[in-house]
Amino acid sequence: MARIAPRKPRAVQQSDPMDEPAIPEPVVEPIHHLSEPLRDLAAWTRYFREAEIPVLASTAKALEELRAIEDDVDASMLSAAIEADPLMTLKVLAHVASRRRAGVSTETETVTSSIVMMGITPFFTHFGAQPTLQDQLKDQPLALQGLRDLLRRAERAGHFALGFAVHRGDTDAGVIHQAAFLHDFAEMLMWCHAPTLQLQIREAQNADPTLRTASIQRNVLNIELDDLRQTLMKLWRLPELLVRISDGKHADHPNVRNVVLAVRLARHTMQGWDNAALPDDIDDIARLLNASPRVALAFVRKIDHSG
Repeated sequence: MARIAPRKPRAVQQSDPMDEPAIPEPVVEPIHHLSEPLRDLAAWTRYFREAEIPVLASTAKALEELRAIEDDVDASMLSAAIEADPLMTLKVLAHVASRRRAGVSTETETVTSSIVMMGITPFFTHFGAQPTLQDQLKDQPLALQGLRDLLRRAERAGHFALGFAVHRGDTDAGVIHQAAFLHDFAEMLMWCHAPTLQLQIREAQNADPTLRTASIQRNVLNIELDDLRQTLMKLWRLPELLVRISDGKHADHPNVRNVVLAVRLARHTMQGWDNAALPDDIDDIARLLNASPRVALAFVRKIDHSG
């Protein structure tokens, strides 16, 4: 379980929450970033088991504003502040899972149900003033921008995934959205704790766009981030359905494919709709939605514009 500091309904696209200051500021300890890769997956897992997880400044600010009116706060008000932030969402789900008895698991769990299970006062008691991404990377402007881009991409991926799931009439649409939104949380943590290494990965990708991301990650980090994501989700005992849907290595399952394709589409359209990989994405999405490529393209463009 990750060490967690003691003491906007979700919008698909925000003006830029990372520009908002956290109020009040938590006590900031000296920040030490990893500049060399750890040896293997086990070493990275041990590191992130204890590492602090910072959150968006806008999330920290919203939680403090709600803390000030604690007696009037309900679970839906808290979840609205939390669910717009993938890392705060992760912290809440992981904390609630840590309170379950060993051997007890759950198929599904939402942020709202997690808060109901905890209670409002225990939530505020456990989650004090939160450390922020902005403080974590205040001396790393290029890494902060890289993380900013990744957070926007996560938001787009969740939006696409939900649109696909609703079109398919999937009863697990909420979990599918959450899986796509959280899909790149391991990379987010790397930007926070190993920004120099993440910048090396980005430079390698820019130098040769044909290189596979997984291959670059192995060269720079000694691991693939997909493996770290799955290991941490299991370590933190996140809901079983969320873990299964997040496992891109089982992309033959429709729910998993829904997430994989939403993440791919979000990545390939971050800079516009002229990416060379887009035709293949649309063909695959068309098969998922049982539609023609022309209809699938119109549908995903409509989802994008609705955001």
